Order: sequence, then C-alpha cells, then structure tokens
Amino acid sequence: MSNRFFEIRKRIFEVIELSDGSDIPSRVYDVTMMCSIVVSLVPLAFKETNSLFIALDYITAGIFVIDYLLRFITADHKLGGPGKIKLFFIYPFTPMALIDLLAILPTFSIVTSGFKILRLLRLMRTFRVFKFVRYSKSIAVIAGVIKKQKEPLLAVCVLASAYILVCALIIFNVEPETFNNFFEAVYWATVSLTTMGYGDIYPLSTIGRMVTMISSFVGIAIVALPSGIITAGYMEEIRKGKE
Repeated sequence: MSNRFFEIRKRIFEVIELSDGSDIPSRVYDVTMMCSIVVSLVPLAFKETNSLFIALDYITAGIFVIDYLLRFITADHKLGGPGKIKLFFIYPFTPMALIDLLAILPTFSIVTSGFKILRLLRLMRTFRVFKFVRYSKSIAVIAGVIKKQKEPLLAVCVLASAYILVCALIIFNVEPETFNNFFEAVYWATVSLTTMGYGDIYPLSTIGRMVTMISSFVGIAIVALPSGIITAGYMEEIRKGKE
C-alpha cells in the first residue's frame, strides 16, 4: 500500500470513528449517521407503507452501505493492525459488522425476494437501533461499562435465571390447574421476578399466592443488582473522563 493511500484510509478511519468533539468532520459524520438511523426507523412505526417510506428506506440504506464500505476499507485500523491484509477478512464477522449487514440486507429486492415473511424483514430493520452504539458517546460509555462489568452481570443473570426456573417448578407443582404447561409457569415467574404483574396468569390458591409474594419480594432485590452495577460503573467512567 502506498503511503498516500495509507494516509487517506487513516484519515477516513478517524472521521468515521466516534468523535471526541474536537474533530468537526467526525462529529458531523456521527450526527449524520444518527439522524439517518432515526429516519430509517420511522417507517417501522406504521403498519402500512407508501412511496415516501420506500424512498427513505432506500436513501438511508444507501448511506449505510457507504458507511459499511468505508469501515471495510479501514478494517485494519479498526482491528489494530494497519496494513495487515488478513484483518479485512476478519472484519465482516465482527459483531458490529454483522449488525451493519443485517441492517442493510432487508432493503434490497435481491434479498427480500428470498424471504417469505414480511414481518421478519421489518424485524431485521430494527437492528439499525444497535448502530447507535457506534455514534453516541453516552451509549458507547454504557456499552463499555457493560463489557467491563460482564462477569458480575453474568453472575446476576445466572442467579435470576435459576430463581425463575425454581419458582416456575414450585408454582407448576403447587397449582397445576392454573398453568397449562411449564412455559406458562416460567412466564409467570419472569413477570413476578420483575414485579410487572400483568394479571393474565395468576395463582388462585393460598399457597400459590404466598409463593407469588415471596417471588416478588426477592425479585425486587435481584432486579436491582444489575442497575446498581451498571450505575456504579457508569459513574466511575464519568469520574475518569473528568480527570
């Protein structure tokens, strides 16, 4: 690679990456991409489509294609090995590159003709929401906090999953006439754990209601754990940023 082409790619990488506020072109690029993501999601809020929505979808998809190509040609910089050819083959399989691809594919007829379910295509377009992680500094910080705190968060998830399964087993055996299958018991346990209480499925016996009360109280503590972990990590990142 010539030095000139290398410098051009390096500058492109600096522009398309999340701006720290001092690089004006990079900041403009971030804002443009975030606006494009929002506009691309507007048609999903309506059941019916029209020519305007179709035009918006193609325009925003075109922008996403350009963004994808720019990121592909600067993949070696992104993966920390400028000039290494093998990184260009690795990049398409990275999580964010896959999200970018899933956000683009439903727009083009060559892909949509291969799918039979329109709802699936609309669902795939929602992957564009995850692109915000790349362009919003606040969301990027939160994503970084979650990544750093993945071990305690994973432990909480395992605890919550185990508690849901145990509660489901208990309520399913205590009150089998209320739940048609084990999945309904799991659904009830999840709703009780999060203290949502939709009221579509609920125990009728005294023992079943006692189990529900205990499940709700313990659920408050379990649900509060990840919030505390993420908040503490977020405040720590803000403190480091100020320093």
